[in-house]
Amino acid sequence: MPVETLNPNGLFKPDTYSQVAVAQGARTIYLSGQVAMDAQGSVVGKGDLAAQVEQAYLNVGTALAAVGATFQDIAKLTVYVVDWTPDKMEKLMTGALRAAERIGFDAKRAITLIGVAALASPDFLLEVEAVAVLD
Repeated sequence: MPVETLNPNGLFKPDTYSQVAVAQGARTIYLSGQVAMDAQGSVVGKGDLAAQVEQAYLNVGTALAAVGATFQDIAKLTVYVVDWTPDKMEKLMTGALRAAERIGFDAKRAITLIGVAALASPDFLLEVEAVAVLD
């Protein structure tokens, strides 16, 4: 596995993400932001943050699989959430864990969460982009 995640001494050790990702490999994969859209272009889970997180993460998994990668190859995730407030964390985690269960990955990655005013469509509640590394 070309990506090692860790929480070093001296930093807060969260249960849901890693503070550091060390990537070693020959190929770097940069994914465009993935939203809750199915292959036909329909929005999945309108108004339901957990459902949209799940679909966006499944889309990340599909994009990675197209180049022979998996979630375990992700060095960094960036998640943009519309009108972020801390009370949305439970739904964010619910959707991520449902996707992790469906496609079998460890959701604990280096991650940055950014609150935004809007995304490309008013139906999108979040967008997830990823950087992965392959040997």
